[in-house]
Formats: sequence, structure tokens, C-alpha cells
Amino acid sequence: MKAKFFLFILFTLAALAVYTKPARADGIIIPDPPPCDPCPPPPCPLPGPCPVPSPMVQLAIRYHRVTVTIMDQVATTHVDQVFSNPNDWTVEGVYVFPIPADAAVNDFTLWIDGEPVSGEVLDAEQARRTYEDIVNRLRDPALLEYAGRGALRARVFPIPPQGERRIELEYSQVLPAENGLVRYIYPLNTEKFSAVPLQEVSVSVDVRASQPIRAIYSPSHPVDLIRESESRVRAGYEDRDVLPDSDFALYYSLGQSEAFHLLSYRDPGDPGDPDGFFLLLLAPRPDQEGESIPKDVILVLDRSGSMEGEKFTQAQEALRYILQHLDPEDRFNVITFSTGIESYARNLRPASEVNEALPWVDRLRAEGSTDINRALLEAAAFGTGERPTYLIFLTDGLPTEGVVDSQQILDNFASSAPRNLSLFAFGVGYDVDTFLLDSLAQAHHGSSSYVLPGERLDEILSAFYAKISTPVLTGLSLDFGALAVYDLHPEPLPDLFLGSQIVVTGRYRDGGSAQVALSGIVNGETQVFRYPEQVFDRDSRGQDAAMASLPRLWATRKIGYLLNRIRLNGPDQETIDQIVRLSIRYGIVTPYTSYLVTEPLALGEAEQQRIAAEQYDQFRAQAEAPASGQEAVEKAQAQRSLAGADSAAPPPSEAARSVRIVGARTFVFNGTVWTDTAFDPEKMETVKVAFLSEDYFALADSRPELAAAFALGQSVIVISDRVAYEVVPSGASTGSVEIPPTYTPQPYPIGPQSTPPVLPTPVGEPTPPSQPAPGMLPCASGLLAPLPLVVGFLAFRSWWKRAKN
Repeated sequence: MKAKFFLFILFTLAALAVYTKPARADGIIIPDPPPCDPCPPPPCPLPGPCPVPSPMVQLAIRYHRVTVTIMDQVATTHVDQVFSNPNDWTVEGVYVFPIPADAAVNDFTLWIDGEPVSGEVLDAEQARRTYEDIVNRLRDPALLEYAGRGALRARVFPIPPQGERRIELEYSQVLPAENGLVRYIYPLNTEKFSAVPLQEVSVSVDVRASQPIRAIYSPSHPVDLIRESESRVRAGYEDRDVLPDSDFALYYSLGQSEAFHLLSYRDPGDPGDPDGFFLLLLAPRPDQEGESIPKDVILVLDRSGSMEGEKFTQAQEALRYILQHLDPEDRFNVITFSTGIESYARNLRPASEVNEALPWVDRLRAEGSTDINRALLEAAAFGTGERPTYLIFLTDGLPTEGVVDSQQILDNFASSAPRNLSLFAFGVGYDVDTFLLDSLAQAHHGSSSYVLPGERLDEILSAFYAKISTPVLTGLSLDFGALAVYDLHPEPLPDLFLGSQIVVTGRYRDGGSAQVALSGIVNGETQVFRYPEQVFDRDSRGQDAAMASLPRLWATRKIGYLLNRIRLNGPDQETIDQIVRLSIRYGIVTPYTSYLVTEPLALGEAEQQRIAAEQYDQFRAQAEAPASGQEAVEKAQAQRSLAGADSAAPPPSEAARSVRIVGARTFVFNGTVWTDTAFDPEKMETVKVAFLSEDYFALADSRPELAAAFALGQSVIVISDRVAYEVVPSGASTGSVEIPPTYTPQPYPIGPQSTPPVLPTPVGEPTPPSQPAPGMLPCASGLLAPLPLVVGFLAFRSWWKRAKN
């Protein structure tokens, strides 16, 4: 019974993060007390019993659209929200938009249902008093984590039953940067203030610069990137039927040199794991196209009878694309296999011979069986070891001819392939050996991909080759000097290609400044690039909240790696132990780790060991999972996505009522108390803090992570500085509480320019917010608010004060 209940909880572990996680700085409406007392609760978006509703959750946010234009570190953000009233009574209230941290904002444009509305801009101290007053009045801590931010406040016209209000606002800010990495943050948490999931949420960012844009990356959300030119990139994120649970973060760098950027996060007060997490972002120089490395490309195509038809035609089209896009110094060969083996040439041919190879590809026909072993050995024989060799292997079936044992095929190829060969495997359809393809790619510095029924093989293969067509640095390795670094993912590092970037995550101990060396091979010679004074943060608490996503991003990749190791090599107790611990600690749950969810009542070290032992026994008792078929392919895809994730795995909606992610911490709800999963009830005692007491507000004011955790509800256990604080009912007897000193986060400099940018001068007549005039912000009263020197001076003054301090 316990196991089933725990299974329900950790499977639910991720979905409550989507339903009730604390909001950061999204616009919200604080309703006035409703005319009925008590009122019925708002609609419950998911099956099962609803948690106690927040007094503020009376409205639903139907859609939330954010459009951002960034010009040389000046960002203009336009927000479009529609609030709907699902209740049987009229809702009226106050609209509050917490001002983003570090925003150099002069004025807002605020429109409600197409009419300009007067609003009041509160500084951080005024806003804090406002937030605490609302928390006290409604006995709802949801706004606590806004403490420390300013706010825009405006009265909202009454919203009738089943009615809507559309609110648009626009603000500009000067973006901070650190070591040349520009940072844009949009607080996107909305679920605490919406009764049902959003029908639509989107963030569109248009980045333009006077210098080349080197690397661009979001650690928080999966984004599509479109490079319009060297100095313009568009990034987009959108989703439906969700309640966003984390701030949207976008980082990019400018300049002519290669990009090497370090982001780090460490919480030394974490009792379970005080080591730090880091992310490295690597991208080549913009002018390296002329320095691309000559390579050998070996194309190996399955032409057995099962390939006949549209997919073989598409495979031929993909081969034509690759051959026609070889660089002039490249060499190539094409091998096809079925019952026998056929090669275009006896040796590697120069790219100038492509036109002679194309008719040969066109004449190929699909027939016969599948001799994968012989095809791989034939391809390995063409590897010379002189230059990077990329073997692109495509099959739609299992080995049926010659050697058919997967492990024997792996051993044969491993003993024949040169060390500089990278193998990229493509499995077409479900009747492929995922164990064989994934193991080949993993052992030979490549990757495996699966083309599902209905997907176009030619488009997938062509898009893949476009990304790897121009290598600029191969055989990469990193040296961190005296700094203790471990658990890097991916490992080994892939090659660096023009127009691409590599995201590396890992762990470190203690922190401090270190010189990092990146080495690689260019034209047969090893080159070393040194990056001195890279700062690995010793204490990240109270600083950039976006960095709190780094632990979960690393844990996502680590779990993907461990799951893949179990799938390919079988389970062992140590690996199961790691997966259990990481899943509970960071709230990473997938359909393939849901068996780890057992119960939310006792998740300390002893309970985790018991769960891991049970799961290991179950694994050993299970029949060996099939290596082919739809389930095998889908599992291989899911685990590959985790292992190579660029953002933390989103929690599944099934866990929406029992688990929430707050920064780098995970909280589990047992029906009464939200408990930090780092809390071990067998080893720790709690410091009692009465809800809404002076100590309660003082703690929330001193520690951002405490404010965010307290915002979960009226009963919370959270750890900060190795002290476990427990929020208990108002008036409960508590002892004296020692209030820790308030964090003073270090400000980000306004770089990378030598002088801080200023917001642009307005020109022309005002326009509606859906089509804002460039460089113009009407003020909240609807009058023009010129931005030129005023905002430039405010931005400079803010920057100068921070620089002096």
C-alpha cells in the first residue's frame, strides 16, 4: 500500500509544480472580498480532490503573450493578458505587476480593455508593505516572494460573471551583463493566480545588436532559435494548457571572439549537497567559416527490402543533399548494404567527384536482407585517422544476415574503427535495435536519432547534416586547473561546429576563481584556449533567481544518463540509489522513472535507501526489456532527450497537487504540510515559526528562498543555512527565532559596452500598445512620456551607484 501511495505522489511530484507553484512577477489581479461568504471554491483544473484554494485564486488567465525587442541591451517588453471570471459573482480588484529585478524602468504603458488607465509605481519598500498587507488581510502568503521588488498598481474595472478583462502593458529596461553575457529575465510564474491552466502562453524575443551575436541560450525553457543574420536572432517559446512554473531566462553574448561563458550556482546551506552546479556555453567565432576543418564523410545506407517505397526515396534525397553540401576539401564514400555490400568507390573520393556519385545513388534499389555487421566493418576500413571522420548510419531493421548478435557487432566495430571516428545512427520506424544503435553512438562520440512513422526522413537527415557540416574544433577536452570539478554532461564532449553551440553542465566543490583551458584539434594540431579568472560562485543565495534552475538542469541530464546506462547495461544497486535520490531531491519524474514515486510522508535517507532496494529487486525480477518495437524506440528517445536537455525537465501534470519546485528546491505535500525534500525527519529538528508573526515576516524579508517557500501555504518546512524552519498556525507556541542577516546580492554590471546604454529617444505620435512606436512609452495616464535623457540618466545613476558599492 505504501509503495502504491508513494508511486502516486512522486508521479504527481511534477504536476503540482504546474498548478500551484509560487508566482514571481507576472501581472496579477488581487480581488476584493467577494459578496458571498463563504464562496464556493474556483474550478479545479485536474481530477481528484483540490487543495485548499487561495483566496486570490478567483480568476483564470486565459492567455499570456509576451513580445520583447532587444536593441543593444535595451529591452522593450510588451505584455498582453486576458483575465476571465469563472465565478457566479462579479470580481473587482487591484492589478499588481511586480517590477522585474534590475529593471531600469522609467515608465509603464498600461491599458485595460483598450483604455489608458492611471497607475501608481511603487518602490521596493512601498511594494513590500503592500504585499505584506495583502498577505495579512487575506491570510494568503502567495505574494511573499515578491518582497524586495517594486510594483505597478492600478484599479481594475469590475469583471462580470463569465466576463473578461484584457490588460496590456509595456516597459523598457537596460539589461545587465556579466563577463560579456547579456541577461534578460521575464517572470512567468502564473499558476497561483489562475484557477485553471492557461489556454496559451508565449514569449517571443527579437534580439538585435550592432555586433555579431555569438551564443544565445535559455536555461529555463525550450526555445526555437532563428538566426536572421549575424547580428539578429529571434527566440520563441510557446505552450498550451499549462500553468508556467518558472521565470523565462535568455542569455546571449556579443563580439568577434569565440564564446566561452560560465554560469554557476551554489547553496552552501544545503544540508544534503553543498557542492555547486555550473553551465558552460561554448560557441565558435563568427569568422571561422574560412577555417573549417576538412573532414571525411562516410554514408552507410540500409537498402534491404523493408526500406522499399517512400522512405527509401527520401533516404536517397537525403544522401543527395549531404553530398551536394560537402566542403571543397572534404572526402566521401557511400556504402549500401542488404544481403551483400556495395560501395560507390574503393577509397575515399574528393568532394569534386560528387556529380559522378549522384547518378549512382539514384540507381540504388531496396531489396534483400540486413547485414549490419559487415556494413559497419566496411565503413570502418575507410577511416584513415588523418582527419575527423563522420559515419552516418541509417537502417530500418534488425540484423538478419551474417553476425546478428548485437554485442558481437559492437565488439567487432570497436576493434576496427579509428579513434577519431564519430558515428551518428538513424533508426527508421520501430523495427530497429535501439540497444545496438544507442551503444554504437555512445561508444563512438556520436548520437542516435529515431525517425518515427509519418516523419520525413529526408528533412530530418538534411537538417542534421546542416548542423555538423562545418566542424571548427574536434576532440574537445576541458581542464579546470586546481578546481575540483566532476560529473560533466555530456561526456565526452562533442565536436564544435560553425553556427552551433555546446552546453556543458557539471558539479564543483567550494568554488572560487579558476583558469579553464579548452583544448581541441584543428587540422591535426592541438590548440589550447585559456580563460583565466572564471568565477565559480561560492554562495548564490539572494542573487540571480534564474541560476536556481541549474541544479535541476544538471539533475535532468544526470538522470537521463543513468536511465540510459540501465537500459543498455542492466541495473545495479548504486545506479538505482542515485536515480531515487536525484528524482526525490529535484522533482525530476518521467514516465520511465514514475516507479520511484512511493510516498510523501518520510523521504529521509533511510526511506530513500528502502525505496532504492525495492526498485532494484523489482528490476532484477523483471524480464529483459525488448530492444526493438514502439516502446523501446519511445523509451530511447525520451532518455536521449533527458541526457541532452538544454532546460530542466518539466514536471508532468499528473503530479500537480503533491509536488512543487521552488528555485532549486523540491517540496512534497502530505495533505497537511509542504516539506522540503532535503529535510530528513530522522536527523533534523525544526525551528517553529508562527504564521504571520513578526518572526515570519522578518525571515521572509531576510532570505529570498524562505519567502518563496513560505509562499507555498500556511504549513511549510524549509531548510535555509542548514536550519529547518517549520511554519505553524498563527498563535501557536514557539520559541525564540534567530533572524539571519539579510543577503545583499552583488549587482550585475551593465556591460559589455564601456559606457552603459540609454533608452532610445521617442519619435512620432503615440500608437496603441499592440503596435508600439519605436522608442516611445505613453505614461500610465495615456499622455506621452518622453524617455530620452531622463531614462538614460536614471539608468546611468543606478549603474554608477552599484559600481561605487
